[in-house]
Amino acid sequence: MRTLARLFSGRVHYAWIVAAVTFLVLLAAVGIRVTPSVLIVPLERDFGWSRGTISFAISLNIVLYGLIGPFAGALMQQLGIRRTVLLALALVGASVAASTLMTAPWQLVLAWGLAVGLGTGVTALVLGATIVNRWFAKQQGLVMGIIAASTATGQLVFLPLLAALAESAGWRPVVWVAAVVAVAMIPVVALLLPESPAAIGLAPYGAAENAAMGGVARANPVHLALAALGRASRSGGFWLLFASFFICGASTNGLIGTHLISYCFDYGIPEVQGASLLAVMGVFDLVGTTASGWLSDRFDSRYLLFWYYGLRGLSLLYLPYSGFSLYGLSIFAVFYGLDWLATVPPTVRLATDLFGAQDAPIIFGWLLAGHQLGAGVTAFEAGLLRSLLGAYLVPVLISGTFCLLAALLVLYIGRGRAGGAAPVPA
Repeated sequence: MRTLARLFSGRVHYAWIVAAVTFLVLLAAVGIRVTPSVLIVPLERDFGWSRGTISFAISLNIVLYGLIGPFAGALMQQLGIRRTVLLALALVGASVAASTLMTAPWQLVLAWGLAVGLGTGVTALVLGATIVNRWFAKQQGLVMGIIAASTATGQLVFLPLLAALAESAGWRPVVWVAAVVAVAMIPVVALLLPESPAAIGLAPYGAAENAAMGGVARANPVHLALAALGRASRSGGFWLLFASFFICGASTNGLIGTHLISYCFDYGIPEVQGASLLAVMGVFDLVGTTASGWLSDRFDSRYLLFWYYGLRGLSLLYLPYSGFSLYGLSIFAVFYGLDWLATVPPTVRLATDLFGAQDAPIIFGWLLAGHQLGAGVTAFEAGLLRSLLGAYLVPVLISGTFCLLAALLVLYIGRGRAGGAAPVPA
């Protein structure tokens, strides 16, 4: 990899190549993680499984996707980023391929709930936060925004394709596509992802050429994750971030990411069109999240989060009354899409400001655990309420209201500290 670094020397800092590889890994992980939302209707049709049953597997997937985050961040410090990501991709590829043979709900839970949840949890935004803190001394917000936008690009690339494939050929070809995507990323990571700038004789991007390039501390990953949580849990700012990110997950991955396609189907909109709506939202999220990263380098992240959560809450409260017409859904797609994951860069920035660069990736892992816990609870709750009430109105209104609450909570993050959100020594 030193040879590759020399090849790019004088053209572009190798940190940008690492960021591009990370973007692709997260894009692939998102494509695999959103696949179950395309499978809800086909599995319901082929096996007669209820949406509540299928939503339970998706809920477990989402929760584990978040809960593994802090331990994945610590494991990357102990085992190394490249090895950790390669193991995760192998697990995802094998479990997804095996799910083509499933005939019972417990097999869906085992493959797509347990194994895929654990594997994609490693190749999640915690990986992005680790890369940004390790490889970039400047423009961290912008880079995190670009990496987080992989979620939008993943939706844009995968959802219409997968939905069309499910409609024309059934659910098994969809699953095979997801498996191939996971396996295809293995050689990319193996060849292009060094452990750190020091491993190829570089300083982080934006750091002085003679900056210290020490190795990464090695310790038990469970101890690292729990010790970082212990330090953070003494801060009120951590719990405000945790609560707001819980609501963030509930209102994105848990509700819209999981159920929008089947919600549209209830109004007579085919799966392909519902998936295309998510893809359109992905286009606006690509713009919004990248812009959010740029803004978080320049403005108070608390005020950014206030506007993001407020806008999302209002758009969700509007959705049930949109009439599900082309015009009404287009308005929703624009305003909701612009801040789908725009919350990520300012949240990472606040975590770094509050807890320091050393702890920030692991702390963000715990915040992502809260995000996915909210997503998992809502994915199951929305599916259950849909089965009981015959409509998604109640869970949508609940999520919209909680977003407005989150908009108020974020204003108090770091307010108790002298001078605002100052770093806490590790």
